[in-house]
Amino acid sequence: MTEQNHSGQASALEAVYAPAAADAAVLDNIHVKSSYARWAPIYDLVFALVLRPGRQAAAAAAERPGGRVLDVGVGTGLELPMFDRRTHLIGVDLSEPMLRRAQRRVSAKALANVEGLIVMDAMRLAFPDAHFDAVVAPYVLTVVPEPHATLDELVRVVKRGGEIILVNHIGAAKGPMAWIESWLSLRSADLGWRPGFQWSILGDWIAANRSVRLLERRRLAPFGLFTLARLQKL
Repeated sequence: MTEQNHSGQASALEAVYAPAAADAAVLDNIHVKSSYARWAPIYDLVFALVLRPGRQAAAAAAERPGGRVLDVGVGTGLELPMFDRRTHLIGVDLSEPMLRRAQRRVSAKALANVEGLIVMDAMRLAFPDAHFDAVVAPYVLTVVPEPHATLDELVRVVKRGGEIILVNHIGAAKGPMAWIESWLSLRSADLGWRPGFQWSILGDWIAANRSVRLLERRRLAPFGLFTLARLQKL
């Protein structure tokens, strides 16, 4: 995909999926897009090392040689080279500046298995039902305005028996870290994510959703700051 084609797809998809300005989610998405436009030039420098273990774990769990995997919140494409080259990938992200950097990474590393990079809202995926063998969404639920709507979409587009692999920071329930996260949460719009994201947001959704089951939940390096969750669509 050329950058020219990528930009054309971005404009078309944004036009189709732009809801009314009064919608609170749109206002949040505007904050997210603005925040990640600022982060894009320095994102890899700031986050590549600390988030690398989570991306490696997500890619290892999600890769499907010969199958098709959707990477939601692909950002600058840091995990794309971590997948088996036989896994066909499509990446989506709300931020066009981040995707432009992902496209440069795809070209520089000759990642022929990446079939497309598209500007798209994770809460409104433009894919048919049961289209992917697996979905990976690293560090996404803490960013999207409506985590449950996003989870519904991830389940919708994955095939029965397929997996949804999530990696996120889970906020502390108490203690000094909880206080720090609570203070940082006041700056969520500027940061572009929610530092105090609680497991109950995901856990309650799983408990209420009969179409999925939790296969695995484990903490990741560094220092157990992040949690990997593997869900299977029944």
